[in-house]
Amino acid sequence: MSYQHMVVESGESLPLPVVRKITVADLKEALRKGLDDFWAMPTHVIFLSIIYPLIGILLARLTFSYSVLPMLFPLAAGFALVGPFAAIGLYELSRRREQNDDTAWEDALGVLQSRSLLGILALGGLLMFIFLVWLATAQALYVATFGYKPAATIPDFVDQLFTTRAGWTLMIVGNSIGFLFAALVLAISVVSFPLLLDRDVGAVVALITSVRAVLKNPVTMALWGLLVAALLVIGSLPLFLGLAVVLPVLGHATWHLYRHVVEGGPPPRLDDVRRPPRPRHYAAQFPAGLFAGDISPGGDETRR
Repeated sequence: MSYQHMVVESGESLPLPVVRKITVADLKEALRKGLDDFWAMPTHVIFLSIIYPLIGILLARLTFSYSVLPMLFPLAAGFALVGPFAAIGLYELSRRREQNDDTAWEDALGVLQSRSLLGILALGGLLMFIFLVWLATAQALYVATFGYKPAATIPDFVDQLFTTRAGWTLMIVGNSIGFLFAALVLAISVVSFPLLLDRDVGAVVALITSVRAVLKNPVTMALWGLLVAALLVIGSLPLFLGLAVVLPVLGHATWHLYRHVVEGGPPPRLDDVRRPPRPRHYAAQFPAGLFAGDISPGGDETRR
């Protein structure tokens, strides 16, 4: 059976994945299964996630030099923006455990065998771009309210935030803008990365499916976003060390949330799928090839 991704011109229509209506009970179930995955594979996921506390400590070290002190919160908030892409290995571990496969930390690298790897990288690049735009916006907002002079000390910076009009303006406007960035990332990534890992689809199909999932479940997805934000704040204290636990639990839970939201049976195991020879790519297919699966010279795409 063949089908086309949105970016490939064709007379055939694209059958998008079916999106379900979910409830708060589904969120609780996803979290429960995520926690269960964590307890079943704690050494694997902590090994994979230890990079986040290390990055957090590095950020704190840079912050204590005072030169980037105002950017501490935007940098910490950036974990939520790039987290869906960073957790791709955790989705793979949950996928393997779901199928009763043996799991080791190196199995997270199974994502490199995905037929949708280019789509995963393309969406990951999009999230990184959004993250950089967020940092630039936060820096511009700080300069607009406090000017170019950095805070002399941490107590001085905290005093400016909570006791001056400019500080309150920075917090209110900054958090409002940050909410918009977070809502955008939630809409385009809440199920897109698990879908790309699960099926041979392109980034555009995954992105559209994720947006449809949010539009069909606006209240439930908003609660999920708030829950993720709250857990990330908790995990960031102290010095981001709690992220070694919070991030893997959220990563596993996101996989199970995807299973609740998007209809479809369990995918075939990657090591059971005989991969066809890599097709040739042509210059005329760029940049569509980044967002699509395997495209033959004739323009047709075969689904594994």
